[in-house]
Amino acid sequence: MPRSQRNLLTVCLMIATLMQALDSTIANVALPYMMGNLSATFDQVTWVLTSYVVAAAIMTAPVGWMAARYGRKNLFVVSLIGFTVTSMMCGAAQSLNQIVIFRLLQGMCGAALVPLSQSTMLDIFPIQQRGAAMAIWGMGVMVGPILGPTLGGYLTDMYSWRWVFYVNLPFGVVAVAGLLVLMPKAPLKPDLRFDWLGFGVLALGIGALQLMLDRGQTLDWFNSREIIVEAVLAGLGFYLFLVHLFTAPKPFIPPAIFRDLNFSMTMLMMFAVGMVLLASSALLAPYLQNLSGYPVEDAGLLMAPRGVGSMIAMMIAGRILNRVDPRKLMGLGLVFLTWSLYAMSTWAPDVSARELVAVTMVQGAGLGLVFIPLQIVGFATLSAAMRTDGTALLSLVRNVGSAIGISITSFMLTSGQQTEHARLAEVATPFNRLLHGPSPLAHLLNPTTTHGAELLNSMIDQQASIIAYNTDFRLMMLAAVLPLVLLFIMRRPASHNAPKEAHVME
Repeated sequence: MPRSQRNLLTVCLMIATLMQALDSTIANVALPYMMGNLSATFDQVTWVLTSYVVAAAIMTAPVGWMAARYGRKNLFVVSLIGFTVTSMMCGAAQSLNQIVIFRLLQGMCGAALVPLSQSTMLDIFPIQQRGAAMAIWGMGVMVGPILGPTLGGYLTDMYSWRWVFYVNLPFGVVAVAGLLVLMPKAPLKPDLRFDWLGFGVLALGIGALQLMLDRGQTLDWFNSREIIVEAVLAGLGFYLFLVHLFTAPKPFIPPAIFRDLNFSMTMLMMFAVGMVLLASSALLAPYLQNLSGYPVEDAGLLMAPRGVGSMIAMMIAGRILNRVDPRKLMGLGLVFLTWSLYAMSTWAPDVSARELVAVTMVQGAGLGLVFIPLQIVGFATLSAAMRTDGTALLSLVRNVGSAIGISITSFMLTSGQQTEHARLAEVATPFNRLLHGPSPLAHLLNPTTTHGAELLNSMIDQQASIIAYNTDFRLMMLAAVLPLVLLFIMRRPASHNAPKEAHVME
C-alpha cells in the first residue's frame, strides 16, 4: 500500500476509534440535563450508560467471526454507518425508552470499531513500524475516555445534551467515505457457520456481569434479589462458555489463541490496566469538585495533563520500541503508575495545582508506557489469522476490567465513607471534654447545640471522605503493582529489525 494512502487510511481509522472511545464517557456529564428533559429519575437515566456498555461488551466477542464471514472492510463500513446513524437517533430521542433503545443499538454498532481499527493497522504497517502505529492508535483508545467528560460538558453547556451525540455526524461521514475509498477489500468466507451456543452463553455471562456491576451500588449489592440473580447468571454463563470453548468442534473464539503465552499474559495485564484507566479518572473528578472545591471547568482542565502525559509517553514508546525490550518499558510504566497512585493516596483537599498536574501527568505517562509495548508483545507471536479475534478479546477484557474497577472503587468509597464517619463520630459526643470549655472553638463545635452538631457532622463527613478516597487510591496502587509479576513470564518478542513480513488483509 502506498505511504500516502496508508496515512489517509490511518486518519480514518483513528476517527472511528476516537468516536467509539469518546462515546463511552462523553454522555456522563449530560445525565442531569437528560433527567429534566426526559422526565426521568437518576436511577432510570443511568440506563443510558448501562445499555451502551452492555451492548458493546457483548458484541465485541464475535467481531473476529463476523470479520472473517463478511469481510473486514464490509463489517467496518456497516458498523461505522450504524454507529453514526444511531448517534443521531440518540440525539433526537424524545423519551427515556427511545434513548435507551438507541444507545443499545449504538453500542452494538460501535463494538467492532476499536478491534477492527487495531487489526487493520497491524496489517497495513510493516513490523518495524508497528510500535509507532500502535502509539497513534493507542492515543485514541486511552485519551478518548479521559477527554470525553470535558468535551461532553462543553457541548452540553454551550448547546444542549443532544449535541453530545450530534457531534459524531461529520466525523462519521468523513471516516466512512475514507474507508470506502482507501481500505483494501478482504476475502469472504460465506460458508463459515456461527457458534450460536457459545455466543449465547458468553453474552449471558457478560450481560449479567455488567448489569450486576452497574446496578450493584444502587441496589445495595447482595441484599438485592436482582443482584443475586445476575451474579448467578453471570457465573453460569462464563462456566458454560469455558466448557463449550474447550469441547465444541468449532467455537467462534479459537481455543488456540489462549495457548499463545504472550497473548494470554497480555490479556491479564490489559485487564489490570483497564481497572486503573477509568476508575482513577472516575475518582479524581468528584475529588476535585467535592473535596477540593474546583468548579467543573477547572476540574476538567486539571485532569487534562493526564491525557497529555499519555500522548507524550506513547509517542516516545513508539519511537524507541525497536531498540528497547518492551517488557522494560512496561515495567517502567507500572512503576510510574504505582508511584502516582501512592502519591494520590496521601493527598489532602488543599493539594496544590502544581503537584496535582505533575502527579496526574506521571500517571498518564505510566499508562502510555504500558499500553503501547503491551500491544507489541501480545501480537508478536500471534498468527495473522487470529489478529482480529485477538484485538476483540483485548477490547473485551479492557472493558470488563474498567467496569469491575469502577464498581469496586465506587463500592469501597461509599462503604469507606460510612465506616470512617461512624468511627470518627464515636469521639464527637457531648462526653468528649475537648468539645466543652471556654475556648471559642469548643463553643463553636459543641455537639449539644444545633449549629455545633451540624458543623461537627460536616467536618466528620469531609474527613471520612478524604480517608475513603485515600484508601481507594491505595487499592488501585495494588492493582498496578501485581502485573509486574507477569513481565517475568512474558517472552521478549523477536527483533523488530527483521525482514518485512507479508501483509494480507484477512
